[in-house]
Amino acid sequence: MLVKVNGSGDEVGGLRLVLKGEKKAEAVDILNKKREVHASVKDERLVMKRRDQMIRGAVSLFKKKGFHRTTTREIARAAGFSIGTLYEYIRTKEDVLYLVCDSIYDQVRDRLLGMDTSQGTLESLKLGIAYYFKIMDEMQDEVLVMYQEVKSLTKDALPYVLKKELEMVGMFESLIRNCVTNGELEIHPNHIHMLAHNIFVQGQMWGFRRWALRKECSIEQYITIQTDLLFSGIKGYQKPVGTGGER
Repeated sequence: MLVKVNGSGDEVGGLRLVLKGEKKAEAVDILNKKREVHASVKDERLVMKRRDQMIRGAVSLFKKKGFHRTTTREIARAAGFSIGTLYEYIRTKEDVLYLVCDSIYDQVRDRLLGMDTSQGTLESLKLGIAYYFKIMDEMQDEVLVMYQEVKSLTKDALPYVLKKELEMVGMFESLIRNCVTNGELEIHPNHIHMLAHNIFVQGQMWGFRRWALRKECSIEQYITIQTDLLFSGIKGYQKPVGTGGER
């Protein structure tokens, strides 16, 4: 679904909607609203602990069997508690999938916040790419599950979760845009947006194409190759000598 608000769009599924007035406000609310997962237990720390156990167990199961073939009983067993206990912290299996996807995106986003996006140099862009790719290497299982199962999220959960991905793409847009502001690059805004998406997807590719890629290269080699390919693509956008950069 593509929700267009004020002429700009956010990718949130497979349907294109052009919204005005109250409908537009409603769409923005859907994108920004975190889905509430009901728990009968009132102790917030215990809820977080149990859900963390649940998420770890579910990631392992979803990787092996997929979301639809995994049962809530199996999730409870993998988490280390009974099916009755499981339902004190969720209502449906779809709740577990939402918690898994939400947790994965939060982990990646929180770690990406460690990037320095302010320098505006090509070297800082290279370092940011390497930093992100290493996160993807460390979270290979989570990335694989996310790509396989995000399509199974409920309609009310999907827009919010995918908005988080667009926000992370936005971090790379900031890195690239600062290179433009600093006179290192000269790129049209549309190209900035597309380059940021390319970086984001190429990092995730290490997770969902690892069955083939790991036979050919290590993560360090993968980072070098992909960075070389990316920078060969943006070489023509580097400013000439004397205007803030080199060709």
